[in-house]
Amino acid sequence: MEKTNKQKLLHRFRMVGMAEGISFLVLLLIAMPLKYLANIPEAVKVMGWIHGALFVIFIYFAFEVMVALNKNLIWLIKAFVAAFIPLGTFVFDRQLKKDAALLAKL
Repeated sequence: MEKTNKQKLLHRFRMVGMAEGISFLVLLLIAMPLKYLANIPEAVKVMGWIHGALFVIFIYFAFEVMVALNKNLIWLIKAFVAAFIPLGTFVFDRQLKKDAALLAKL
């Protein structure tokens, strides 16, 4: 895979990671309180679907990036775990920024 294609793939993965992280926070901090405190279960239903789709896309891109950048299985596991921890994708993004800078220097 070409350098520019790897950079684009990594950039897309970072953007999906940000969207996934934001959707997780919205689900936890807005939709869940609306469900349990305001008796509006539809908020969790809608946000749950959105977050679920973004989670699947995040894991797909993590696998694609792992293959393209020759990362190991531990890296993929870290990406997977980051998606389950609130703010985890944002912390994981710091490593992705370093990878993007390293890729830009090549």
